[in-house]
Amino acid sequence: MIPSKQAKWTDESTYQQWVETEGIPIIREFFIQDIKKVPLEPWDRMGGLGAYLNLIGTGEANDAYIYEIPPGQKGREQHHLFEEMIYVISGHGATSIWQTNGKKQTFEWQTGSLFSPPINCHYQHFNGSGSEPARMLAVTNAPVLLNLFHNADFVFNNDYVFSDRFSGEEEYFSGKGDSFPGRIWDTNFVPDVHTMALQSWKERGAGGKNIMLELSENTMGAHISEFPVGTYKKAHRHGPGAHVIIIAGKGYSCLWPQGEEIKRFDWQPGSIVVPPDFWFHQHFNAGNEPARYLALRASGRKFKGLRKLYGVDEDVKKGGSQMEYEDEDPQIHKEFEQELVKVGARCAMGGQHPRCTAKAAA
Repeated sequence: MIPSKQAKWTDESTYQQWVETEGIPIIREFFIQDIKKVPLEPWDRMGGLGAYLNLIGTGEANDAYIYEIPPGQKGREQHHLFEEMIYVISGHGATSIWQTNGKKQTFEWQTGSLFSPPINCHYQHFNGSGSEPARMLAVTNAPVLLNLFHNADFVFNNDYVFSDRFSGEEEYFSGKGDSFPGRIWDTNFVPDVHTMALQSWKERGAGGKNIMLELSENTMGAHISEFPVGTYKKAHRHGPGAHVIIIAGKGYSCLWPQGEEIKRFDWQPGSIVVPPDFWFHQHFNAGNEPARYLALRASGRKFKGLRKLYGVDEDVKKGGSQMEYEDEDPQIHKEFEQELVKVGARCAMGGQHPRCTAKAAA
Protein backbone atom coordinates (compact mmCIF):
# COMPACT_ATOMS: atom_id res chain seq x y z
CA MET A 1 0.00 0.00 0.00
CA ILE A 2 1.41 3.38 -0.99
CA PRO A 3 0.63 6.03 1.66
CA SER A 4 -0.81 9.34 0.52
CA LYS A 5 1.50 12.32 0.79
CA GLN A 6 -1.50 14.21 2.22
CA ALA A 7 -2.24 11.65 4.95
CA LYS A 8 -2.57 13.21 8.39
CA TRP A 9 -2.78 11.03 11.45
CA THR A 10 -5.09 12.57 14.05
CA ASP A 11 -7.84 11.61 16.47
CA GLU A 12 -10.15 14.10 14.74
CA SER A 13 -12.33 13.08 11.83
CA THR A 14 -11.98 14.83 8.47
CA TYR A 15 -15.22 16.64 9.22
CA GLN A 16 -13.95 17.92 12.57
CA GLN A 17 -10.72 19.12 10.98
CA TRP A 18 -12.69 20.96 8.32
CA VAL A 19 -15.32 22.52 10.60
CA GLU A 20 -12.60 24.04 12.76
CA THR A 21 -11.32 25.97 9.72
CA GLU A 22 -14.70 27.71 9.28
CA GLY A 23 -13.81 30.38 11.84
CA ILE A 24 -17.10 30.42 13.75
CA PRO A 25 -18.09 29.01 17.18
CA ILE A 26 -18.70 25.26 17.49
CA ILE A 27 -21.14 24.21 20.22
CA ARG A 28 -20.84 20.63 21.51
CA GLU A 29 -23.63 19.89 24.02
CA PHE A 30 -26.66 17.63 24.51
CA PHE A 31 -29.06 20.55 24.45
CA ILE A 32 -29.48 24.18 23.35
CA GLN A 33 -31.89 26.22 25.47
CA ASP A 34 -32.80 28.78 22.81
CA ILE A 35 -31.55 28.89 19.22
CA LYS A 36 -32.84 32.46 18.93
CA LYS A 37 -30.22 33.57 21.47
CA VAL A 38 -27.13 31.60 20.42
CA PRO A 39 -24.23 34.10 19.95
CA LEU A 40 -22.93 34.19 16.39
CA GLU A 41 -19.71 35.44 14.80
CA PRO A 42 -18.79 36.61 11.28
CA TRP A 43 -18.75 33.75 8.76
CA ASP A 44 -16.59 34.41 5.73
CA ARG A 45 -17.68 31.45 3.57
CA MET A 46 -21.41 32.10 3.90
CA GLY A 47 -21.41 35.86 4.44
CA GLY A 48 -23.27 37.08 7.54
CA LEU A 49 -22.94 35.45 10.97
CA GLY A 50 -22.93 31.86 12.13
CA ALA A 51 -22.24 29.11 14.65
CA TYR A 52 -22.02 25.33 14.27
CA LEU A 53 -24.01 22.95 16.45
CA ASN A 54 -22.14 19.65 16.80
CA LEU A 55 -24.53 18.27 19.39
CA ILE A 56 -23.46 15.09 21.15
CA GLY A 57 -26.36 12.98 19.89
CA THR A 58 -25.47 13.36 16.20
CA GLY A 59 -22.61 10.88 16.15
CA GLU A 60 -21.47 12.69 12.98
CA ALA A 61 -24.48 11.26 11.15
CA ASN A 62 -25.27 14.93 10.53
CA ASP A 63 -24.62 18.39 11.94
CA ALA A 64 -26.37 21.74 12.24
CA TYR A 65 -25.53 25.40 11.95
CA ILE A 66 -27.25 28.67 12.76
CA TYR A 67 -26.90 31.38 10.12
CA GLU A 68 -27.97 35.01 10.28
CA ILE A 69 -28.17 37.58 7.50
CA PRO A 70 -27.98 41.19 8.72
CA PRO A 71 -30.76 43.65 7.73
CA GLY A 72 -30.83 44.51 4.04
CA GLN A 73 -28.00 42.13 3.14
CA LYS A 74 -27.53 38.88 1.26
CA GLY A 75 -25.44 35.77 1.73
CA ARG A 76 -22.74 34.52 -0.59
CA GLU A 77 -23.50 32.07 -3.38
CA GLN A 78 -23.14 28.43 -2.27
CA HIS A 79 -23.13 24.93 -3.74
CA HIS A 80 -21.99 21.63 -2.24
CA LEU A 81 -22.50 17.88 -2.40
CA PHE A 82 -24.14 17.52 1.01
CA GLU A 83 -27.87 17.85 1.64
CA GLU A 84 -29.33 20.40 4.01
CA MET A 85 -32.76 21.23 5.41
CA ILE A 86 -33.26 24.86 6.41
CA TYR A 87 -35.72 26.06 9.07
CA VAL A 88 -36.32 29.82 9.32
CA ILE A 89 -36.08 30.77 12.99
CA SER A 90 -37.01 34.42 12.46
CA GLY A 91 -37.29 37.03 9.75
CA HIS A 92 -38.33 36.91 6.13
CA GLY A 93 -36.60 36.98 2.78
CA ALA A 94 -35.97 34.99 -0.38
CA THR A 95 -33.65 32.37 -1.82
CA SER A 96 -32.55 31.96 -5.45
CA ILE A 97 -31.65 28.45 -6.65
CA TRP A 98 -30.27 27.36 -10.01
CA GLN A 99 -28.28 24.65 -11.73
CA THR A 100 -25.01 25.52 -13.48
CA ASN A 101 -25.91 27.64 -16.53
CA GLY A 102 -29.61 27.19 -15.69
CA LYS A 103 -32.42 29.63 -15.01
CA LYS A 104 -32.77 30.97 -11.48
CA GLN A 105 -35.86 30.24 -9.43
CA THR A 106 -36.54 32.57 -6.51
CA PHE A 107 -39.02 31.90 -3.73
CA GLU A 108 -39.88 33.77 -0.55
CA TRP A 109 -39.76 32.46 3.02
CA GLN A 110 -40.80 33.66 6.47
CA THR A 111 -40.53 32.68 10.12
CA GLY A 112 -41.43 28.98 10.34
CA SER A 113 -40.67 28.07 6.72
CA LEU A 114 -38.79 24.86 5.93
CA PHE A 115 -37.01 24.14 2.65
CA SER A 116 -34.07 22.29 1.17
CA PRO A 117 -31.81 23.43 -1.68
CA PRO A 118 -31.41 20.36 -3.94
CA ILE A 119 -27.99 18.75 -3.72
CA ASN A 120 -25.16 20.64 -5.47
CA CYS A 121 -27.45 23.37 -6.82
CA HIS A 122 -26.24 26.94 -6.62
CA TYR A 123 -28.19 29.04 -4.16
CA GLN A 124 -28.15 32.44 -2.45
CA HIS A 125 -30.16 33.81 0.48
CA PHE A 126 -31.50 37.38 0.75
CA ASN A 127 -32.83 39.15 3.85
CA GLY A 128 -36.11 40.84 2.93
CA SER A 129 -36.02 43.30 5.82
CA GLY A 130 -34.02 46.49 6.02
CA SER A 131 -34.31 46.68 9.81
CA GLU A 132 -34.35 43.11 11.21
CA PRO A 133 -31.92 40.20 10.81
CA ALA A 134 -33.05 36.88 9.33
CA ARG A 135 -31.93 33.81 11.29
CA MET A 136 -31.99 30.20 10.05
CA LEU A 137 -31.08 26.77 11.37
CA ALA A 138 -29.85 24.16 8.89
CA VAL A 139 -29.27 20.45 9.44
CA THR A 140 -26.87 18.86 6.95
CA ASN A 141 -25.17 15.55 6.23
CA ALA A 142 -21.83 17.30 5.65
CA PRO A 143 -20.05 15.02 8.17
CA VAL A 144 -20.93 11.94 6.09
CA LEU A 145 -19.70 13.45 2.82
CA LEU A 146 -16.50 14.95 4.23
CA ASN A 147 -15.60 11.81 6.15
CA LEU A 148 -16.29 9.65 3.09
CA PHE A 149 -14.27 11.63 0.53
CA HIS A 150 -11.93 13.42 2.99
CA ASN A 151 -11.53 16.16 0.42
CA ALA A 152 -13.31 19.49 0.94
CA ASP A 153 -12.49 20.70 -2.57
CA PHE A 154 -14.38 17.76 -4.07
CA VAL A 155 -17.40 18.44 -1.84
CA PHE A 156 -17.56 22.21 -2.48
CA ASN A 157 -16.22 22.56 -6.02
CA ASN A 158 -17.82 19.67 -7.86
CA ASP A 159 -19.63 20.58 -11.10
CA TYR A 160 -21.83 17.51 -11.38
CA VAL A 161 -25.50 18.40 -12.01
CA PHE A 162 -28.01 16.16 -10.21
CA SER A 163 -30.79 16.73 -12.73
CA ASP A 164 -32.76 13.81 -11.25
CA ARG A 165 -33.21 15.92 -8.10
CA PHE A 166 -33.81 19.29 -9.76
CA SER A 167 -33.86 20.21 -13.43
CA GLY A 168 -35.45 23.65 -13.27
CA GLU A 169 -39.07 22.53 -12.92
CA GLU A 170 -41.53 25.39 -12.58
CA GLU A 171 -43.16 25.77 -9.15
CA TYR A 172 -40.56 23.43 -7.60
CA PHE A 173 -40.68 25.56 -4.44
CA SER A 174 -44.36 26.46 -4.56
CA GLY A 175 -45.28 24.34 -1.53
CA LYS A 176 -47.21 21.82 -3.60
CA GLY A 177 -46.66 18.17 -2.74
CA ASP A 178 -47.94 14.61 -2.73
CA SER A 179 -49.48 12.66 0.14
CA PHE A 180 -48.60 9.03 0.82
CA PRO A 181 -49.70 6.44 3.40
CA GLY A 182 -47.96 6.71 6.74
CA ARG A 183 -48.66 10.45 7.16
CA ILE A 184 -46.04 11.31 4.52
CA TRP A 185 -45.99 14.65 2.66
CA ASP A 186 -43.46 14.74 -0.20
CA THR A 187 -42.67 18.37 -1.04
CA ASN A 188 -39.84 20.87 -1.51
CA PHE A 189 -41.14 23.78 0.57
CA VAL A 190 -43.26 24.11 3.72
CA PRO A 191 -44.57 27.68 4.21
CA ASP A 192 -44.97 27.42 8.00
CA VAL A 193 -44.28 24.40 10.22
CA HIS A 194 -46.12 26.10 13.10
CA THR A 195 -49.51 25.89 11.37
CA MET A 196 -49.13 22.86 9.09
CA ALA A 197 -52.00 20.37 9.44
CA LEU A 198 -51.05 17.06 11.11
CA GLN A 199 -52.60 13.58 11.22
CA SER A 200 -53.39 11.29 14.15
CA TRP A 201 -50.67 8.84 15.24
CA LYS A 202 -52.32 6.92 18.06
CA GLU A 203 -49.59 4.26 18.21
CA ARG A 204 -47.18 6.79 19.72
CA GLY A 205 -49.55 7.56 22.58
CA ALA A 206 -50.71 10.77 24.24
CA GLY A 207 -53.32 11.53 21.58
CA GLY A 208 -50.55 12.89 19.40
CA LYS A 209 -50.49 14.01 15.76
CA ASN A 210 -47.72 13.92 13.19
CA ILE A 211 -46.65 14.49 9.58
CA MET A 212 -43.54 12.98 7.96
CA LEU A 213 -41.80 15.30 5.49
CA GLU A 214 -39.67 14.32 2.49
CA LEU A 215 -37.88 17.26 0.87
CA SER A 216 -36.11 17.78 -2.47
CA GLU A 217 -35.40 14.07 -3.13
CA ASN A 218 -33.15 13.95 -0.05
CA THR A 219 -31.95 10.91 1.84
CA MET A 220 -32.47 13.00 5.00
CA GLY A 221 -36.00 13.55 6.32
CA ALA A 222 -38.08 15.54 8.79
CA HIS A 223 -41.28 15.34 10.77
CA ILE A 224 -43.56 17.53 12.84
CA SER A 225 -45.27 16.15 15.95
CA GLU A 226 -47.76 17.67 18.38
CA PHE A 227 -49.33 16.36 21.59
CA PRO A 228 -52.06 17.83 23.83
CA VAL A 229 -51.91 19.51 27.23
CA GLY A 230 -51.52 17.05 30.10
CA THR A 231 -49.97 14.28 28.00
CA TYR A 232 -46.62 12.75 27.18
CA LYS A 233 -45.33 10.41 24.49
CA LYS A 234 -44.12 6.86 24.90
CA ALA A 235 -40.38 6.38 25.27
CA HIS A 236 -38.61 5.14 22.14
CA ARG A 237 -35.15 4.89 20.63
CA HIS A 238 -33.56 5.03 17.18
CA GLY A 239 -30.38 5.95 15.37
CA PRO A 240 -28.48 9.24 15.84
CA GLY A 241 -29.02 12.67 14.35
CA ALA A 242 -32.66 13.63 15.05
CA HIS A 243 -32.54 17.37 15.85
CA VAL A 244 -35.72 17.97 17.87
CA ILE A 245 -36.60 21.68 17.70
CA ILE A 246 -39.40 22.90 19.97
CA ILE A 247 -41.70 25.26 18.07
CA ALA A 248 -44.63 25.53 20.53
CA GLY A 249 -45.38 24.69 24.16
CA LYS A 250 -43.37 24.09 27.31
CA GLY A 251 -42.24 20.86 28.87
CA TYR A 252 -39.23 18.59 29.13
CA SER A 253 -37.52 15.59 27.58
CA CYS A 254 -35.82 12.64 29.28
CA LEU A 255 -32.90 10.81 27.64
CA TRP A 256 -31.15 7.66 28.84
CA PRO A 257 -29.22 4.62 27.65
CA GLN A 258 -31.00 1.43 28.72
CA GLY A 259 -30.32 0.68 32.38
CA GLU A 260 -28.57 3.98 33.09
CA GLU A 261 -29.38 7.33 34.70
CA ILE A 262 -31.99 9.57 33.07
CA LYS A 263 -30.97 13.03 31.87
CA ARG A 264 -33.74 15.66 31.91
CA PHE A 265 -33.87 18.80 29.77
CA ASP A 266 -36.57 21.47 30.25
CA TRP A 267 -37.64 23.21 27.06
CA GLN A 268 -39.68 26.00 25.51
CA PRO A 269 -39.97 27.33 21.93
CA GLY A 270 -36.47 27.60 20.49
CA SER A 271 -34.95 24.70 22.44
CA ILE A 272 -33.22 21.88 20.59
CA VAL A 273 -32.11 18.43 21.74
CA VAL A 274 -30.55 15.50 19.86
CA PRO A 275 -31.00 12.06 21.49
CA PRO A 276 -27.82 9.97 21.11
CA ASP A 277 -27.74 6.71 19.15
CA PHE A 278 -30.25 4.18 20.53
CA TRP A 279 -30.88 6.09 23.77
CA PHE A 280 -34.44 5.95 25.00
CA HIS A 281 -36.06 9.38 25.03
CA GLN A 282 -39.48 10.67 26.03
CA HIS A 283 -41.19 14.06 25.55
CA PHE A 284 -43.55 15.58 28.14
CA ASN A 285 -46.02 18.46 27.68
CA ALA A 286 -45.88 20.17 31.07
CA GLY A 287 -47.46 23.46 29.95
CA ASN A 288 -50.85 24.97 29.19
CA GLU A 289 -50.93 24.65 25.40
CA PRO A 290 -50.27 21.88 22.85
CA ALA A 291 -46.58 21.10 22.44
CA ARG A 292 -45.25 20.92 18.88
CA TYR A 293 -41.78 20.13 17.63
CA LEU A 294 -39.95 19.86 14.32
CA ALA A 295 -37.45 17.01 13.99
CA LEU A 296 -34.78 17.23 11.29
CA ARG A 297 -33.32 13.76 10.87
CA ALA A 298 -30.28 12.06 9.36
CA SER A 299 -32.50 9.71 7.36
CA GLY A 300 -35.85 9.86 5.62
CA ARG A 301 -38.36 7.25 4.52
CA LYS A 302 -38.16 7.68 0.76
CA PHE A 303 -34.65 6.27 0.32
CA LYS A 304 -34.33 3.56 2.94
CA GLY A 305 -30.99 2.06 1.95
CA LEU A 306 -28.96 4.51 4.05
CA ARG A 307 -30.51 3.74 7.41
CA LYS A 308 -31.43 0.92 9.72
CA LEU A 309 -35.19 0.62 10.09
CA TYR A 310 -36.42 1.00 13.65
CA GLY A 311 -40.00 0.26 14.75
CA VAL A 312 -40.43 3.53 16.64
CA ASP A 313 -44.13 2.80 17.21
CA GLU A 314 -43.72 -0.91 17.93
CA ASP A 315 -43.27 -2.50 21.37
CA VAL A 316 -39.66 -3.39 22.28
CA LYS A 317 -41.00 -6.72 23.57
CA LYS A 318 -42.05 -7.51 20.00
CA GLY A 319 -38.79 -6.40 18.41
CA GLY A 320 -39.62 -2.71 18.00
CA SER A 321 -38.05 0.33 19.64
CA GLN A 322 -40.92 1.74 21.73
CA MET A 323 -41.49 1.26 25.45
CA GLU A 324 -45.17 0.94 26.30
CA TYR A 325 -46.59 2.97 29.19
CA GLU A 326 -47.09 -0.13 31.39
CA ASP A 327 -43.36 -0.92 31.16
CA GLU A 328 -42.01 2.50 32.15
CA ASP A 329 -40.63 3.34 35.60
CA PRO A 330 -43.63 4.41 37.79
CA GLN A 331 -41.60 7.43 38.92
CA ILE A 332 -41.84 8.87 35.39
CA HIS A 333 -45.61 9.30 35.56
CA LYS A 334 -45.49 10.49 39.17
CA GLU A 335 -43.02 13.24 38.30
CA PHE A 336 -45.13 14.29 35.33
CA GLU A 337 -48.24 14.78 37.47
CA GLN A 338 -46.18 16.85 39.93
CA GLU A 339 -45.05 19.11 37.06
CA LEU A 340 -48.65 19.63 35.93
CA VAL A 341 -49.66 20.83 39.40
CA LYS A 342 -47.07 23.62 39.12
CA VAL A 343 -48.86 25.14 36.08
CA GLY A 344 -52.42 24.33 37.11
CA ALA A 345 -52.90 21.72 34.37
CA ARG A 346 -54.50 18.30 34.74
CA CYS A 347 -53.30 14.92 33.49
CA ALA A 348 -55.18 13.93 30.33
CA MET A 349 -53.79 10.41 30.02
CA GLY A 350 -56.96 8.69 31.23
CA GLY A 351 -57.72 5.62 29.17
CA GLN A 352 -54.21 5.63 27.66
CA HIS A 353 -51.99 5.09 30.69
CA PRO A 354 -52.52 2.18 33.11
CA ARG A 355 -51.90 4.33 36.20
CA CYS A 356 -54.62 6.78 35.09
CA THR A 357 -56.99 3.93 34.24
CA ALA A 358 -56.42 2.41 37.69
CA LYS A 359 -57.12 5.75 39.39
CA ALA A 360 -60.38 6.17 37.46
CA ALA A 361 -61.51 2.66 38.39
CA ALA A 362 -60.79 3.33 42.08
